[in-house]
Amino acid sequence: MDERGLDRDGTIAREGALDRVPAAFVPVVDAARAHLTETFGGPRLHSAYLYGSVPRGTAAPGVSDLDLQLALHHEPTEADRADAAAIEAALDRAFPQIDGVGILLTSTRVLLGDVERHDGGFFIACLCTPLLGPDLAAQLPRYRPTSLLARETNGDLARVLPRWRAKAAEATTDADLRLLGRLVGRRLVRTGFTLVMPRWGGWTSDLDRSAAIFGSYYPEHAEQMRVAASTGRAPSPDPAVLGTLIDDLGPWLAAEYTAVHGEKAPRP
Repeated sequence: MDERGLDRDGTIAREGALDRVPAAFVPVVDAARAHLTETFGGPRLHSAYLYGSVPRGTAAPGVSDLDLQLALHHEPTEADRADAAAIEAALDRAFPQIDGVGILLTSTRVLLGDVERHDGGFFIACLCTPLLGPDLAAQLPRYRPTSLLARETNGDLARVLPRWRAKAAEATTDADLRLLGRLVGRRLVRTGFTLVMPRWGGWTSDLDRSAAIFGSYYPEHAEQMRVAASTGRAPSPDPAVLGTLIDDLGPWLAAEYTAVHGEKAPRP
């Protein structure tokens, strides 16, 4: 992998690996593997993956969360979601070095399908680290930092903003605001980075670096994106911060993204 996250052939390199997991998080990953095997092993689970700061080796104890993606042989059911939520809660209680656990559930049909080829497929092939089962990346293409990839990964921000506003209006506690702030901050930074990704010619998931790269192309919005990155890492319960991101940076970014890359293809 070069300094722009590319392999020698110019395709985006997979960014994580199990041998990069920081020592403090190894017991967490081992426990996650055991829970998933016990609960989902057998006919339900095709494969499981880590993603985020833990497999990238940048996780900070007490700050970082644990993110997992499960590929199921069937479409996720309410029973699957309940089992995943129970694992999330058990891991979060058992390990103080993680600040929350998130488990995504998706069928292999969706992850390997044409509609998700440049979104869910890219996510598996480049942003996820295999934890259990056969690696779906073997059935997916190599990806380059193109406008098509930009459009299909983050070209739906305009559709997301109304949902964020509704959640912000419904938030009643500092915990609610922090949870939403982390989501909003990270998504805005990822969207800002992928807006300029084809021009920059590479890939990174690092929030600060993403914000800095974006700011080199849009200096007038650089400070707002730095705030988004800070909020994505350590969210504030101040509703004014969240409001600025959702009602100021968000609409501009959504309009600019559509103008440059177009809108993401609608999902069923």
